[in-house]
Amino acid sequence: MKEQGRTNCLEQSAPISAFSTADLLQNRVEIGGADVEKRAVCLQKQIGLMGSVSLIVGTMIGSGIFASASGVFINAGSPGLTLIVWAGCGVIAMLGALCYVELGTAILKSGAEFTYILEAFGGLAAFLFSWTSVTLLRPSQMAIIALAFGQYVVEPFFPACQGSDRQDLNILVKLLAAFCLGIIMFVNIASVKWASRMQVIFTVCKMVAIVMLIITGLVRLGQGFTESFDNSFHKTTSNIGLVGFAFYNGLWAYDGWNNLNYVTEELKNPYRDLPLSILIGIPLVTVCYVLVNIAYLTVLTPMEIMNSSAVAVTLADRLYGVMAWVIPIFVAASTFGAANGSAFSSGRLVFAAAREGHLPKFLAMIHTKRHTPLPAMLFTSTIAWIMLLPDSSSFETLINYFSFAAWVFYGFTVSALLWLRYKKPDMKRPYRVPIVIPILVLLASIYLIVAPFYEAPLESFFCLLFILTGIPFYLVFVYFKVVPQSFFKCVARLTYKLQMICDVAFPESEADMVGT
Repeated sequence: MKEQGRTNCLEQSAPISAFSTADLLQNRVEIGGADVEKRAVCLQKQIGLMGSVSLIVGTMIGSGIFASASGVFINAGSPGLTLIVWAGCGVIAMLGALCYVELGTAILKSGAEFTYILEAFGGLAAFLFSWTSVTLLRPSQMAIIALAFGQYVVEPFFPACQGSDRQDLNILVKLLAAFCLGIIMFVNIASVKWASRMQVIFTVCKMVAIVMLIITGLVRLGQGFTESFDNSFHKTTSNIGLVGFAFYNGLWAYDGWNNLNYVTEELKNPYRDLPLSILIGIPLVTVCYVLVNIAYLTVLTPMEIMNSSAVAVTLADRLYGVMAWVIPIFVAASTFGAANGSAFSSGRLVFAAAREGHLPKFLAMIHTKRHTPLPAMLFTSTIAWIMLLPDSSSFETLINYFSFAAWVFYGFTVSALLWLRYKKPDMKRPYRVPIVIPILVLLASIYLIVAPFYEAPLESFFCLLFILTGIPFYLVFVYFKVVPQSFFKCVARLTYKLQMICDVAFPESEADMVGT
């Protein structure tokens, strides 16, 4: 039965015969005295190598490299250090991903950081990660990417709106962003294969834009446009905090290198595809990012790059003439693919946290026919929709305040690898990374945590405070369960009704799902 649970997800479970909190947690409820027979399901292994590479590349390449390159220039101060930062961010992402390969092949469960921190450090640390990611970081990231999609869709049609026209345009951008999230939610609920194929298609679109920019840069270099590289380290910053923020801006564009670990249970061959996808995807993205920044410098001056809110569009306006609209459309496709990849992995994080009892159990249910985490996708998309309501500029500020939180948990995750090496030396590790790599990543994460405190202590303190506010929620709802029994009964009845409406059921069992 366990072997079948890994491949054939639809099974018949025993009839439900009792009602209690404990039984609810064991996926057994009785409503109105009637026995209800429940079908148990699990996530299917439907993602192959092409889908895995597309998930990494398609999520990493969003709007960052096209629009936010100015942030690295502003903080680095010189073209030379800027290119070093972009290459260094790729190295950091690659080293971090190699650590995740060891964890992902040793612990074959979806959820990435949540799962690994839970295995090493227990429930509280894992809850703080899910609390921060599920309620803020992941939905806000989806909202920002969707807003970027809307902005680039309207850019060719309304290039210079001002005043009241700009306000009307912002409403249109938000409507397009909401539509983008709605399409992504529908596809991810309907079929894992559909979502994977859509990711492949939009990854191809964004690579077309990348190749266009790289070819432009190579042609300009051949024509002798190298003025920006003369004395390339002039005005390089010596402020350690600004260097940290330069890396933050670069790493924002690399964000998504860990997304494949959120869907480990759905990989057809995780022992092969997880490491191979990372070895293909991250070096490819790193080379593309460095070459694209070189292309920017062959067309624009460093000052023009610093003052541009959409560097790729500025380059297109300068060189492509009547075909300048091509770049905004390709960037819109790029952001759509990034939003799809982010939503795909975010739904799996919610699913994994709910499966461990850190979120309502309804969010750990799977659609009985489509084998997708329907409740988790609905939950994630709803929060992202809500985050579209405030002014869009607040999201950028929010990400600046909370960007270091990601590296707090990356550091925790790499620490989990080191701790498990000590605590469980006999754990099966099909892939074992050299010990120096997690140590280097841990040191890099410490620097990326400390640097913002040095430059902007108040904002970093607020971020840390938000993370710590998850502690009372964990103690009340997860650890001590200090809530009335009647509350659990109401939740159980609501869960049953939602289960019937959405046609979802709990996974058969954790062991059957992961084959342990």
